[in-house]
Amino acid sequence: MVTIISAFRDYLFMEKKYSSHTVNAYLNDVLSFQTFHKNNFDDENIVHVGYGQIRSWIVSLVNGGLTNVSVNRKVASLKAFYKFLLKSKQIEVSPLLKHKALKVPKTLQIPFSEKEVVQVLSAIGDSNGFEDIRNKLIIDLFYTTGMRRAELIHLNINDVHVENSTIKVLGKRNKERILPVLPIIKSQFSLYIKERSDLEYIKDNDFFFLTKKGLKLNESFVYRLINSYFSTVSEKEKKSPHILRHTFATHLLNNGADLNSVKELLGHSSLASTQVYTHSSLSELQKVYRDAHPRSK
Repeated sequence: MVTIISAFRDYLFMEKKYSSHTVNAYLNDVLSFQTFHKNNFDDENIVHVGYGQIRSWIVSLVNGGLTNVSVNRKVASLKAFYKFLLKSKQIEVSPLLKHKALKVPKTLQIPFSEKEVVQVLSAIGDSNGFEDIRNKLIIDLFYTTGMRRAELIHLNINDVHVENSTIKVLGKRNKERILPVLPIIKSQFSLYIKERSDLEYIKDNDFFFLTKKGLKLNESFVYRLINSYFSTVSEKEKKSPHILRHTFATHLLNNGADLNSVKELLGHSSLASTQVYTHSSLSELQKVYRDAHPRSK
């Protein structure tokens, strides 16, 4: 069983080209089911199982308090595992062939307003301190490029080209894309690079963004940073790096950007993913329509 799990890990890394974070999440979910199967069915071999056994696991997850979203994610990992077993001809039919995902209520993610973004950036100001300069650049990069949190964290020092006003990011499935940098960000880059070079100690020198101790940023650090700043100006329920990415796309669409162009900037593989953001721009369009049409008076 250990050999099969190792082969599945290699498949996710080399063939699917998933990030280490995603691979670890998939493996943890599969190992979680294996542990459940061993404890409840006295067998740690999960290659040949029936849907009933998987359903028992799903019920235990729900009874344990997991949300339907979290349960669906775990089952998706298991689906990927059995798809791998199918491809490698270790099974003939996936036990999850007829499984239907648990229903999840649709929630509309509300972007920040232009005013809220300006308020946050103005509050940070033009301080000369390393952390303020770094934090302002991080917020501005999320808002002006739409990059993902993982892309920002893994941004390499050699991927930032100040002279050309571009940055290279490594997206999902190791897909590279070049993002343009606005002139206002270009000057912030230069300021941050100077402050970064003056740090007393740098351990993770390959990474562009660092803590004041010279270490690579982590996901929770970046989340807390965004949440902390936007909590001072916004009462929206969600205040995260992803909402800033959502804000970037929505504001572009509200101001007339082409959907295909936004798709390329976000690094989406299909327009279907980008069209999620049209809901917010549609609400803005409806407001303009109501305010402008004679029949709305």
